[in-house]
Amino acid sequence: MIGKVKTGKSFAGCIRYNLEREEATILYAEGIRTDSIQHIINDFNMQRKMNPELGQAVGHIVLSWSVQDKEKLSPEAMTDHAKEYLQKMKIADTQFLVVQHHDREHPHIHIVYNRVNNEAKTISDHYQRKRNAEVCKQLTLKHGYHMAKGKAQVNRHRLTGADRIKYQLYDAIKETSVQAKTWKELENLLKRQGIELHYKYKGGTAEVQGISFSKDGLKLKGSEIDRSLSYGKLNQQIEQNHQKEKSRQQNPQTFEQVEVENTTEPLLEKLLNASGYEEAVDFHFLKRKKTKHTISQGRSL
Repeated sequence: MIGKVKTGKSFAGCIRYNLEREEATILYAEGIRTDSIQHIINDFNMQRKMNPELGQAVGHIVLSWSVQDKEKLSPEAMTDHAKEYLQKMKIADTQFLVVQHHDREHPHIHIVYNRVNNEAKTISDHYQRKRNAEVCKQLTLKHGYHMAKGKAQVNRHRLTGADRIKYQLYDAIKETSVQAKTWKELENLLKRQGIELHYKYKGGTAEVQGISFSKDGLKLKGSEIDRSLSYGKLNQQIEQNHQKEKSRQQNPQTFEQVEVENTTEPLLEKLLNASGYEEAVDFHFLKRKKTKHTISQGRSL
């Protein structure tokens, strides 16, 4: 079990990111209505106004498990783990929403919570990432889930110098490579994080033989960072992303979709940090298909 923790400004952006997709199921909600996306946004924003000085009022967590644990993870089990995780993270007495996504092979859920609690006090995010790593390890061992090996279990906060940069490269490339549908898109996504991409060509030709990445003066081959980040492996991932997008365009769905147009950073980052206490997010950078949708708790959108 692995957790990723973020904070942001926009409930509207975060909620729409999590729910405006085919592969989303609401597993549990505390202190909010779930009959429509707008009601969810309004309820979160109503409580945040009790503490208007807190700009970063949105808490967003992703909990992921190994594919090997898939058979053990019913919706009820994931809901229980979400509640246990929040309790151990000292995130209590506040509104929260648990959503399961089905767009990856491995089981994972998203938790959106209000950092303004029911008493109008701020839920601290100090040392949250360190606590997250500890809690995930505790729950993994307690419930007998698969313990990931390798880089996923390295404590990033203890790293310094070249090792720290190497793992920053690893995390950034892993995250962006599952989104990019072309090499140029990957290059733009990485550039936003201060990472440059360098190709190695076969002598006297335009044929790419390998790839390197650099940040803060350190340059490493993709395969030196991790074997999964070689040119061949990344090219295969990008081609899969391209084919998936092509297939999606050829088979449009009947639900409301949000598509990034010429984006140079992950969608969640944009939506989490949209400005204001908006009741409806400003999607000036998005293209939307106008179709009617409804939400039911425990049902896929």
